[in-house]
Amino acid sequence: MARRTGTTSRGIRTPIIRSGDNLADIIVDSVILASEDEGFTLGDRDVVAVTESVVARAENNYATCDDIATDVTRQFPEGEIGVIFPILSRNRFAINLRGIARGAKKIVLQLSYPDDEVGNSLMDLDRMDEEGIDPLKDCLTEARYRELFGVNRHAFTGVDYVELYRGIIVEEGCEAEIILANDPLAVLEYTPYVLVCDVHTRERTKRLLKRAGAKRVLGLDNILSEPVNGSGFHETYGLLGSNKASENVVKLFPRAGKTFVNAVAQLFFQRTGKHIEVMIYGDGAFKDPVCKIWELADPVVSPAYTDGLEGTPKELKLKYLTDNEFADLKGQALQKAVLQAISEKEQDQNFEANAEGTTPRQFTDLLGSLADLTSGSGDKGTPVVLIQGYFDSLAD
Repeated sequence: MARRTGTTSRGIRTPIIRSGDNLADIIVDSVILASEDEGFTLGDRDVVAVTESVVARAENNYATCDDIATDVTRQFPEGEIGVIFPILSRNRFAINLRGIARGAKKIVLQLSYPDDEVGNSLMDLDRMDEEGIDPLKDCLTEARYRELFGVNRHAFTGVDYVELYRGIIVEEGCEAEIILANDPLAVLEYTPYVLVCDVHTRERTKRLLKRAGAKRVLGLDNILSEPVNGSGFHETYGLLGSNKASENVVKLFPRAGKTFVNAVAQLFFQRTGKHIEVMIYGDGAFKDPVCKIWELADPVVSPAYTDGLEGTPKELKLKYLTDNEFADLKGQALQKAVLQAISEKEQDQNFEANAEGTTPRQFTDLLGSLADLTSGSGDKGTPVVLIQGYFDSLAD
């Protein structure tokens, strides 16, 4: 029988996962039960993706605002901190800001504009142009920002983030000064002690500040990079990738890595005899076309994965073959030529030319985006995603 489907992605429902649960057993049990109940089979090189949220929850990787404050006070004993380029998010940064403010006496909060790193807007672009504001050069005080742009609420949440972040800082008994500037050096006009909060451009920001003579430059990845009074932590990412768990608690990025995904893969092999690839995933790497926000607030899409997920796809562009290489063929002759080209692509000396138009993204970024879209972040109850047929081609 001819195979009529290619890649499939299934959200796998699991029990509610709590701290201390044996997550490996839950994952394997849930996938096998789903296959038995719904009549599909597992195969070699199927991919099981597990959301970072339940991994961190199972390993109890949590911290409180007091834990954050303690670490901030230890690392910024002067009590004066320039907090620059944070994401505008109640879930991703607001609770971190509360902990930072609790551990400081004064915060100079520098926001990027017209939007943050992932696309959350602070002003209307046309209005910015009309006012002659140069985002590469101009630094706006909070008063000047209000004078020019008034109240700007997030298109989806209705939140005025300048107001929200100021309120959080002041509520913690900390002095607040807010500026809007895209030059990281602007903060040095206010303080030489800087906490860098951008995610994907953080190393450049740190480098520029240190080169300009900042007395201390740390990043969110340096806060809670080790436990504080028994708290959760992440040795590589610190607070990066954290999420709000409650009004006073953050869930950190999972610490489980290669050992965990390999153990899950081994358990699958013991139970099914199949070589299943396993990965942990966070935010997928995609952009919403309406609100223009990048869904990529985590430091990486996948913090851990089995060896079979290393690398990028080696795929031929079918439309390029059809319209160029085999433009004179049609019907069965065209089908046969295309299938042969796919079968021989590993030895094809013209592979790069025939692959024209394919973007060499990492397997884990592609799979993580698919898994994130499949599982969602709401109440679907599918923190595990089974992806099948991903490594197949038309010739299989």
